[in-house]
Amino acid sequence: MAYVFPPAPTPTVAVANSDDRLPVRRIFCVGRNYAAHAREMGKDPDREPPFFFTKPADAVVMDGETIAYPPETENFHYEAELIAVIGTAGKDIPEADALSHVWGYAVGNDLTRRDIQLAARDKGRPWDLGKGFDRSAVIGPVHPVSETGHPEEGSIRLTVNGEVKQDADLAELIWGVDEIVSILSHSIELRPGDLIMTGTPAGVGPLKPGDSCVVSIAGLGEITTTIGPRES
Repeated sequence: MAYVFPPAPTPTVAVANSDDRLPVRRIFCVGRNYAAHAREMGKDPDREPPFFFTKPADAVVMDGETIAYPPETENFHYEAELIAVIGTAGKDIPEADALSHVWGYAVGNDLTRRDIQLAARDKGRPWDLGKGFDRSAVIGPVHPVSETGHPEEGSIRLTVNGEVKQDADLAELIWGVDEIVSILSHSIELRPGDLIMTGTPAGVGPLKPGDSCVVSIAGLGEITTTIGPRES
């Protein structure tokens, strides 16, 4: 058998304090998982079942990269997020066992074409083009659970050009990582290399060319993204 054209390379992310790379299989994202952010998006923060959307694996951007301002948007947003990385496959995972399937955690930035997302949302259409565009998932080095444990509280913060825009605590997550993993696994079999972006706090807002965006999470370090000129 021969491929009719070369297969795409496997997307990977860094592993903290190692030269190893972690292959990315899929990226799942949890929508409106902080009450204050749900309110700022005009939605009720009551503890309804979480909902999910996805980004393609090759949307991954490494820490320290410059990305072009994406096309077809005038409202390009940042979203600081804790990322859980699946290391052990499973389906119908009990909540009590869910954290044993997590290999590690990372700092992330769920870049969003907000105008496209909201236009789709208001028409009851999928969010794909607002969320799953090229280079829309900034993922920092993954820290193994064996070194960090499972973060349940601690600062999550985002700055733009040194000005604090998002400042919250992981304890404010509506749905914890154990609950998210369990719920998602009842719909889709999770596999090693699946990444879960767990939601963003209040304070989302726009980025423009020339901006430097830094996301930090207690115990996991920080990531920096520079916004370059608009993509032609």
